[in-house]
Amino acid sequence: MILEEFNEQLIEKVKKENEEFRTLYLEHLELEKRLSELNKSKFLSSDDEVEKKRLQKIKLSGKDRMAKILKQY
Repeated sequence: MILEEFNEQLIEKVKKENEEFRTLYLEHLELEKRLSELNKSKFLSSDDEVEKKRLQKIKLSGKDRMAKILKQY
C-alpha cells in the first residue's frame, strides 16, 4: 500500500473525488514501476543512478502531497 497510515477505503474515496490526488496516485504507481525496473539491474550506469535518485525524489514529493490531501478528509 502506498500510504500505509491511511485506510484503503479513504484512499479509494479520495481517488474518486479529488483529481489532483488521483493524478498523483497514478504517477506514484508509474514511478514505482520504473524504479522497480531500475532496481532489477545488478549494476547501474551513472546516468541510471541519477535517474533513480530523481525518480525517488519525485515519488517522495508526490507521496507527501497525497498525505496532505488525505489529512484534509
